[in-house]
Amino acid sequence: MAPYGPMPPRNFQCPYKNNCPHLEGLSTRWIWGEYQDSHDEHLEHWRIRTIQRKELQKAHEYIRGLEKENEELKAALKALHKRQFKSNRREKNDATSASDSPSPQEKKKRGAPKGHPGWFRPKPDHIDKTVIVPAPEICPHCACENLSPVEEMKDHLQEDIILQPQTHVINFKHHQAYCPKCRRPVVQSAEGELLNSQIGPTTKAAAVFLRYGLQIPYRKVQELFDVFFNMPFVPASAMAFDRQATRKGEPIYNDLKEKLRACAMAHADETYWRQNGIGYYAWYGGNEDVAYFHIDRHRSTTVAQSIFGDDFDGVLVADGYAAYNGVNPIARQSCLAHLIRKAKEIKQEVLLRKPEFQNKNTLKFCDEIAELFKEACKIGNKLLTGQLGYDQTGDYKSQFYSDLEATCADALVDEKAETLRKRLLDPKKEFHRLFVFLDYPGVPPTNNQAEQSVRHLVIFRKICFGTRTDAGSFSHSVLPSLLQTARRQGKHPLEFFQTLFKSDTATAQASLYNDST
Repeated sequence: MAPYGPMPPRNFQCPYKNNCPHLEGLSTRWIWGEYQDSHDEHLEHWRIRTIQRKELQKAHEYIRGLEKENEELKAALKALHKRQFKSNRREKNDATSASDSPSPQEKKKRGAPKGHPGWFRPKPDHIDKTVIVPAPEICPHCACENLSPVEEMKDHLQEDIILQPQTHVINFKHHQAYCPKCRRPVVQSAEGELLNSQIGPTTKAAAVFLRYGLQIPYRKVQELFDVFFNMPFVPASAMAFDRQATRKGEPIYNDLKEKLRACAMAHADETYWRQNGIGYYAWYGGNEDVAYFHIDRHRSTTVAQSIFGDDFDGVLVADGYAAYNGVNPIARQSCLAHLIRKAKEIKQEVLLRKPEFQNKNTLKFCDEIAELFKEACKIGNKLLTGQLGYDQTGDYKSQFYSDLEATCADALVDEKAETLRKRLLDPKKEFHRLFVFLDYPGVPPTNNQAEQSVRHLVIFRKICFGTRTDAGSFSHSVLPSLLQTARRQGKHPLEFFQTLFKSDTATAQASLYNDST
């Protein structure tokens, strides 16, 4: 049986071609045309559906990328907020804090270690006044009146200060001599005398020490001298003391830079500063013996070279900032503490994202990098304290590099983690600077010394909000340098500033350093 019924005869012409009763009186030609058009429309619809499916897929991928980017930005913002504004109490379900916090067995107990001798106030070596106190007639604790006398007396030593004006006025009577060249009478200064100054060197030295040693504002310095010593002066005078000390200490400050360039090892760091509302930078260079500060408008290689020179003949310990490349030290140790902190920050950001945007390989990489550098820091501390000899560092160095290459072998999905991975493997950046402390005795694995030194200026910046002029910035470079160097040389800064005001440059410079320096 034919699928469409019997075939019509040859040359058959249907009389109902234009008005078919089976088609509700419609024309067969018109029906065939509509059929052809519907087929073309069907194909066009499928083509449009294919195009829309591809566009929808692209839109979904784009939205997925936006969601991932949004989640990363939210996590970065939350991590930044947590770093800047720390909570008053630890959250119980904080994944980041729980993973990084030590176990109860490893947690250090507060206070001095077990067996540490206690600290007691030393007994005074003299007694200025003795007061006889009669025995009580009524017990001060229970109000009992039936008290009996005791022959033994009880001593109670109490130290206190006497607040009274200590201003010392000296009248220097000068014999004069006539100078034919100057054509006027001239005088010479006596010991402890500052010519043409109504305020003596001790007051000026104390004001400078209060300003830069204890970070007290000018007006508070003026109030302190007025209340405690009956020595009135205006706050502008305190600033003038700083300028005078800066002028007298500038040659010592310049010589300090030359001594820094001759050091076998130096730390370097920089921090943000403000001068008249404009962004500046406070640079630091130094070690356990000297400290050199410099406030500059720029944070470039030129500034680093102006401090250390362009051919530093020593080991430089710093972070990964590229400006120190122009110093060209004989070796450079990167701060492992910075890298540990960077790995922890990346891990914290990843954990703050939703679970579907957390990458396990990234978390594993951050943990392994942090553990590797922590172990390296432990070895470095043992070397510095003498618990480990430098003849054993070769095995540690090869093992550290082997672990580093194994940890950084595979590429990572997270952009920040991948940047850190490439940075650690780059020979021009971190790779050859990570374990330099194993080759040079006395070199620490971290730049903690520089960060602690810069902290002084960071606190000062929060108090005074920066400086206003170039002269103020120069004073904040010279005087902290001399003050910190005096402390590291075992000298009290107040005594040094007294010598600086009273003596010539050579005498002041000799009083700044120990005989062995």
